[in-house]
Amino acid sequence: MTRFSQKQRTVLTWWVPGNPNFGREAIVCDGSVRSGKTLAMGLSFFLWAQTCFDGKKFGVCGKTIASLRRNVLSEILPKLETLGAQWREKRSENLVVVKFRGHENRFYIFGGRDESSASLIQGITFAGVLLDEVALMPRSFVEQACARCSVAGSRLWFNCNPAGPSHWFYRTWILEAEKRNCLRLHFTMEDNPSLTPQIRQRYERLYSGVFYRRFILGQWAQAEGRVYDFFSPEMVGKAPETCEKWYVSCDYGTVNPTSMGLWGLHGGAWYRVKEFYFNSREAMRQMTDEEYAQALEKLAGGRNISAVIVDPSAASFIEVLRRKGWRVRKAENDVLSGIRLTSDLLKSGKIVICEGCADCLREMDEYVWDLSGESRDRVRKEHDHAMDDMRYFAATVLGGRREEISAWAVERKR
Repeated sequence: MTRFSQKQRTVLTWWVPGNPNFGREAIVCDGSVRSGKTLAMGLSFFLWAQTCFDGKKFGVCGKTIASLRRNVLSEILPKLETLGAQWREKRSENLVVVKFRGHENRFYIFGGRDESSASLIQGITFAGVLLDEVALMPRSFVEQACARCSVAGSRLWFNCNPAGPSHWFYRTWILEAEKRNCLRLHFTMEDNPSLTPQIRQRYERLYSGVFYRRFILGQWAQAEGRVYDFFSPEMVGKAPETCEKWYVSCDYGTVNPTSMGLWGLHGGAWYRVKEFYFNSREAMRQMTDEEYAQALEKLAGGRNISAVIVDPSAASFIEVLRRKGWRVRKAENDVLSGIRLTSDLLKSGKIVICEGCADCLREMDEYVWDLSGESRDRVRKEHDHAMDDMRYFAATVLGGRREEISAWAVERKR
């Protein structure tokens, strides 16, 4: 405790009057392992509570009570004692009472192991709550803990290592931090001054691929069961200025999202240069086939499109495109062989996803095998819409399959 990094100092002082972040109602610290965030968060939480409140109740939550005592309380309480605080723990009540500078407060300890844990925290009123390793807790427990904080001036404190990019906490708190008036701080090992360069290098040698991204870089990357587990940010390309040939691939949905990719051939490789992605659930409205056809035309941007590769089940949309004069090919839709082919093409650089295709790149991390049943050769039917349109393109255009359906039409004029 002889020195703190700049990011740790921010955590320790964000609640102090006059600080630029004083108006925030919550703080999230996420990032790599061994980055010093747990120490800074725990120490700051107790100092804030003892400075700003007297005679109040607070929640301190972890995955289990045992892990919370081991990782947080055993580290923080002795350090508070060196600062002049007095504390006593009532283990039978899962309670810690802290006295510091004339203020006495009660800190209740909870474990958020599963969905049933939410009932343990009901009925109590908190002035604040610290949730350590919040990504490991069920959403119902976390939201119940937050709902307990109704005392004036109460604040929410979240601390975690990353999980997958589809995790509910990442989508509702990390991505929407500003909307929720939340201070989000991303930690790396560089923010922990107690680690020597040699120790940091040792950790960096331990991991590779997606585990390096999650544990060392602190990124919210899918680590378990990724279909394209070899794919990394270094494989993302830049769109070429000119292309020799163009295709559009489409995975069509009404309630589910619709995804379209614009593919251009350059130097022997196919680049996904642009995309269109519409999620009717998030937009709270559905688009018509006519609107999707207009979106496709905008995506094509006047280019000479060799064909539009379409989800074979999208009969109504195919008919609309035919009437508008597009050349349509029904996509080859064998999932497993399509995934194998797409993997080979990505690894060899024959197909490249470009920087602007944000939804396709997001799904590359979220597209996973279904590990819940006995079979291990099925993909989970979620976050798969850009993945399907990419697979349609690979299997139909580059898979050596003869074209089964080709249609030309001129739009009728009345």
